[in-house]
This record gives sequence, C-alpha cells and structure tokens, in this order.
Amino acid sequence: MTLSRLVARSLRRRDKSLIHLEINDHHDFWPGLLIPLCLNSKDVALVLGLTQKRRLFEIEIPRLKDEGLHLAIWEGIEPPMNGQVWVLDHRELIDAFYTNSLLSKQLIIPEGDLFSRQLRDALSIKILPSNWDSLRRAYPTLSAALIDLHERLSRRLFSQSIRPDSTVRMDSRDIEEIKQLLITLDCLPKPWNILMESTSLGWTSWAQLDHKLLDWSLHVQPLEPFQILRQLFIDNPFIILNSSFQNHFEDLQEVVDLNLKLGGPIHQEPINLFVPFRQPLPNAECFSEHLLDQSRRLILGRQGVTILVLDDYQLLRKLTTELAAEFGKRVVLESTAPESNGVICCSSDWWLASSEKLPPPEQLIIALLPISSLESPLTAARVEAFKQQGLDWFRDLLLPDLLAFMPRLVLPIRKNQGRVAILDGRLRSRVWGRKVFDVLEPWIPLDRLLPD
Repeated sequence: MTLSRLVARSLRRRDKSLIHLEINDHHDFWPGLLIPLCLNSKDVALVLGLTQKRRLFEIEIPRLKDEGLHLAIWEGIEPPMNGQVWVLDHRELIDAFYTNSLLSKQLIIPEGDLFSRQLRDALSIKILPSNWDSLRRAYPTLSAALIDLHERLSRRLFSQSIRPDSTVRMDSRDIEEIKQLLITLDCLPKPWNILMESTSLGWTSWAQLDHKLLDWSLHVQPLEPFQILRQLFIDNPFIILNSSFQNHFEDLQEVVDLNLKLGGPIHQEPINLFVPFRQPLPNAECFSEHLLDQSRRLILGRQGVTILVLDDYQLLRKLTTELAAEFGKRVVLESTAPESNGVICCSSDWWLASSEKLPPPEQLIIALLPISSLESPLTAARVEAFKQQGLDWFRDLLLPDLLAFMPRLVLPIRKNQGRVAILDGRLRSRVWGRKVFDVLEPWIPLDRLLPD
C-alpha cells in the first residue's frame, strides 16, 4: 500500500524518485507498481528485461484482470499515442534515447540493482567471423585490406592466448585500426555501424578465440554504461526501485526529489548453511580435489535436485566430468531437464536465468564465490579504471558486486528451505567473509553432514 501511494504520488507530480525496497521476494513490488499505472499511465516508459517482461504478461496482467483492473500496454519502437504504458527492453530504451523518442516520458526501472548490468549487455557489440565476410562482400574494393587486417589481428591474438578457446583483451589501437579502415564508408551494415559509434574512452574490447576453427569473435562493451544515459535521467522524471544495499545511482543524488528506504526488518525462512572450517583457498593445488570430495559427500543420498555453481568454466567442466563418472546420468551440465535427484553443474548466471524453469532444488553447492575474475577482460578493464581513480578496486568494486549478488543466488533455495554449501576457503579465512555471512542472514549453521 505504501509503495502504491509513493508511485502514484511520483506519477502525479512527475518527480524523480529513488526508492530502496527491503522485500522478501524481488517479485513482491509488482502490485504496488502496477496498480497506480492502471489509473495513470500517460507518458510512462516501463523498462523491463526479458524475464521481467514475461512475468508481466503471463502473471501480473492476468492477476490485475482478476481484480477488475486493466493496464493498457504499448510495445514497439514508436511511442504510444493514446496514453498506454510504453514497455521497452534495454536495447529499445537506448534506441529511443538516440532518436529523442523519450522526451517528456517518465521512466520506471523496477529492478534498479540490475539496471547497469542489463544496460551493459544491451550496449555490447559482438562481431562474428561471418560479419567480416558480409563486409567484404558489401565492399569488394576493401576486401584485400580487410583480409590483411583480420589476419594480422588473428596472429597477434592467438600468440597471446594462454589456453584453448580463451579470451584475449584487445588494445584500443586495434579497434582504432578497424575504424580507420572503415571511416571512409558512408553506409555500414550492423554491427559495424554500431562499432563506429562507440568510443575508445570508457569502453573495453576482447576477442573470444576458437582454436578449432582458428577464428575469433570481437566483443566490445562499455565499462560504466549508466554514464551513457545519465543525461536522460537528469532531463526526465523517473521512478527507480532498488532492492540492493548497493546504490548504483549515486550520480543522481543531486537531482533526486524523493530518496527513501521502504520497509524494515523482514521475515525470511532461514537456510541451512554448510561452510566447513579449514577449507583450502582456490589457488591451492589440492582445491580441485577438495571440491570433488566435498561435492561427492553433499550429493550422496540426496533425493532432490542439486545445483552446483562454479564460474570457472574449465574447472566446471572438469568437476562435472568427475562427478558424472561417480553418479552417472544424474549429473548434467546446464540442462533444464534433470532427473528427480539430478545434479546440475552450471555458472551462476545460468542458474539465475534458469531457476524459474527448474524444479525446486534441495540444495545449492557454491564451489567458488562468484567474484568477478580478473581474467575477464571486462573486469580487468573496470579494475584498471578504479586504480586510475585511486580507489580500492576490491572493496569498492568486486566486493560490493558479490554482496549484492549472493542474496539473489540463494533465494530459490531459501524459498524451498533447502541447504546451501559454500566450499570456498576465503569465506572463513578473509576478513570480508563476515560481510558475506551477514548478507545471507538468516541462516542455520551446519557443522557436519548427517544423514536425513
């Protein structure tokens, strides 16, 4: 009710509102947001990711209809003419910004803590080997120069590779060399035209290598994507709901009309948390053997689904193979069709994206804390930018990202009152591990594994 009144007030006054929510489930905000929109939807742009949009159409709008409320929705690249709520994904938001279609629109961002990440994905540029072929066919006179440039870049990238199918960060001079070759062309096909619009300042690029085909794909992403749209939020009214303690919108504090925290201590079901003492650190030689032994103990005798999360893909494949040798077809790699007592080995991003498609899991094994690795070109570039500003790149960047991510990672297990095991020795051996324990509250410690 309070959220509904605040949203209705902001819609009426067309002010800039930043609302921090303390809620048990990140879907709980929907009624408080949508009911005021049913009454006042003029000049509103609702920005949703794919998962949010699916939930809006399949669950929330039918729920409103059951209560006699109707929400008029408009989709498409052109703004509505009759006062409907304009639903945009993040790529469409960017396109509308560049075409000045958002003038006077009040922006609504339901999950502000994910906004920067989703915006970065929408702004990312990916150039495949087929895109080079398409460009050569479109401009035959440049064919020889394009082939020469591609071969020179290929030799340089593969010489820097440290393992098969790795990612290699590209120098900004490589991107400038590509742009200089294409700068004389008037009309470029996608994604080359988008690449030409990106700037070297504040962006990073890397190549994803394919050793089997001896080819590579180019990836370009902004370091701080919110800065690209910052002026939009200065000029337009907005409502941003943020459920994370981390504030991604500090740059807007001076223009915000309403900035408040809504809610208080909330009741959540405690999770059973298994974090053994004296676990090895990830850089220890025995760490992979430790993961196999502990995972085997945790999986043995389980009747329900187990999720094993590990963001190191090479180690993930190795551990999956070893567990499959022990437990057979029960063990699968990133599959949404497990057996009733199956073990799904996956990355943390895959788990969050697929959790709603899976049966309620009985336990979650976090083999490694999902701290962004410096082997990721994007993370390395962001860390470098923080160093240049004289900031503590771990405590100001990587640790806040981890603390914001962990509650979402364990939420499906909390709903099912399951068990969470963390096998990363840093959780108990590092001072900052206490903060991870704090964001996982409430939890019940499991000091040893006992049969049910």
